Amino acid sequence: MDANAAVGSRLGVPTEKIDALDQYAKSPLFTEAEKAALDYADAITDTSRDVDDELFARLQQHYDDDTIAELTMIIAWENASSRFNRAFRIPSQGFWER
Repeated sequence: MDANAAVGSRLGVPTEKIDALDQYAKSPLFTEAEKAALDYADAITDTSRDVDDELFARLQQHYDDDTIAELTMIIAWENASSRFNRAFRIPSQGFWER
């Protein structure tokens, strides 16, 4: 079992779903709410993209303001941590590797 699957399994996420993350937009394993959250994470993470009105409206269909704020904070924190680690040459702990 890879590290993603191990962490996901401890959190109750099926291995098949973790393996399908790179294709979440087309995967029937993800709900529309999950797809909106993952699209949002992609938009925040990709500095060449923006969170447009359509994406934000999709997010609001599934989540309340407090949840969106928490999701935004978690995504921003993970991005900041990643950039910090990269700048200081801190190696990955291997959670994403197969």
